[in-house]
Amino acid sequence: MTTNKPRGRPRRFDPDAAVAIAQQLFHARGYDRVSVADLTEALGINPPSFYAAFGSKAGLYQRSLERWADTGAIPIADILRPDRPVAEALAALLDEAARRYAADPEAPGCLVLEGTRCNEESAREAALGFNRAAETLIHDYVAARHPEAAARVTDFVSTTMSGLSAKARHGQSLERLRATAEIAGLALRQALAD
Repeated sequence: MTTNKPRGRPRRFDPDAAVAIAQQLFHARGYDRVSVADLTEALGINPPSFYAAFGSKAGLYQRSLERWADTGAIPIADILRPDRPVAEALAALLDEAARRYAADPEAPGCLVLEGTRCNEESAREAALGFNRAAETLIHDYVAARHPEAAARVTDFVSTTMSGLSAKARHGQSLERLRATAEIAGLALRQALAD
């Protein structure tokens, strides 16, 4: 009698589910406060299996950022539509940021923005790559109708989003985050007045 069982030990975990678990840990604690031991315990695997599957903690973090971009990030392109006034769209973007950053009290703020402040260079660079891509979308959107203001408005929006994320991490309420976003929206309307 023969069987068609695959050779070797079966994989004990689903890599996609593992990335989701790791993303939650990184978001809740921050990259620097999550150890490989924390990850292997949460994933239910041993360190050799962890390294075989993900290469390194930074490799798993990169995959977590990619998953975040696909599932949890602000849909910037959907908000910054060409049929909307620029200031209105940017104000809506900031309001959406406030809402998302406060949505999960166990993992507040933005995974990407908080990652831009981590200590490990490779992880920080990975987060900065996603941050730069978002800033490019914002810059290009503003530049299409207000080229003279694109750089400073992008800096303002990016700085405001970073501040909203940091305040959410420190427990600021949704109401207060949205109030900040509203004031920033008023500033944008004034800066982009025709």
